[in-house]
Amino acid sequence: MKRVIADVGERLRAGEYKLTPRREHILKVLLENKDKHLSAEDVYNLVKQKAPDIGLATVYRTLELFLDFDIIHSIDFGDGCKRYEFGNSEEGEQHRHHHLICNRCGRIIEVNEDLLEDLEKRVSREHDFTVTDHQLKIFGLCRDCVK
Repeated sequence: MKRVIADVGERLRAGEYKLTPRREHILKVLLENKDKHLSAEDVYNLVKQKAPDIGLATVYRTLELFLDFDIIHSIDFGDGCKRYEFGNSEEGEQHRHHHLICNRCGRIIEVNEDLLEDLEKRVSREHDFTVTDHQLKIFGLCRDCVK
């Protein structure tokens, strides 16, 4: 975690920003909850436990800053609420993972394989289009809700 925090600090400094203590608290919450899809309010509530003086506006501004620097990614699962997850750009991943979203209980299941590779190649070839990224969200019912 220390290495990631140092890397984020360097990226921000290169863009003439600082990794302030509040920004670091927000970054740590995102890192500690890598497997979750947190809303800004979720991040705020978790950061507030460690830094009670932080404001919701600071969390929103920091999340937008992290988005601008491609440190985190945002996704909307169809419920109008933007959620955030820590990016994988340091691992050299070109694409993010995909999501299965249960319409009944809201459960989100991550699919950690590129399911659209063949489609991307066909689109590139047939339309002379360079694909740089994609998102795939599949809606349905999870195993528990089907029962």
